[in-house]
Amino acid sequence: MYQELLKWVIAIVSQPGKTLGELSKKEEKGDEFLTRFVYPLIGLITLAAFAGVLFKQKEFSVELALKSSIKALISSFGGFFLAAYFLNEFWQSMFGREKDIKLCQRFVGYSSALMYSLTIVLLLLPVSDFFFLRVFILYTVYIVWEGAVPYMEVPEAMRLKFTIIASVLIVALPEVIGFLLFMLMPGLRV
Repeated sequence: MYQELLKWVIAIVSQPGKTLGELSKKEEKGDEFLTRFVYPLIGLITLAAFAGVLFKQKEFSVELALKSSIKALISSFGGFFLAAYFLNEFWQSMFGREKDIKLCQRFVGYSSALMYSLTIVLLLLPVSDFFFLRVFILYTVYIVWEGAVPYMEVPEAMRLKFTIIASVLIVALPEVIGFLLFMLMPGLRV
C-alpha cells in the first residue's frame, strides 16, 4: 500500500497534469480514496511529528511528542476536510457546478500530496536548519493549475480563478488551524 502511495505522490509532483488526468478516470468506491491516500499520509505526518521530537529535543518527552502529534493530526485533518468543504461550496456558488464533495475531497487530497510530503520531512528535520524547504509548498499552486482542467474539468476561462481559490484553501487552512491551536490551546505549544 505504501509503495503505491509513494508512486502516486511522486507522479503527482513530477507530472501533475498527466497524473491527475489519469486519476480522474480511476474509479473509486465510497471512501476508498481516503483510506488509500489521505489517511496514510496524515498518519505518516502524525508519526513524523511524534518521531521529530526524538530528533529535535535533547531529552525525549512523551508529553511533548504527543502534543506535537495532536497538533499535526488536527491541523492536517481539519485543513483537508475544511478545504474540501469550502471548495465544494465555491464549486457551486462561484463556478455554477453541482456540489460533489467526493470529487472535491479527491482533488484536495491529490493536490496536497507535495505539501503532506514536505510536512513529513520538515517535522523530522530541525526547522531552523531547513526552513527554506517551506517555499516548495508553493509548488502546490502549480499542481492545482495543472489539475484544474483534466481533473476538475474547469473551463479555461475560469482556470486562474479556480487555481487561486483552491490553492489558498489547500495551503492556508492547515496553517491557520495550526496557528489557532497554538494560540488557543497553550498546552499544545510545541
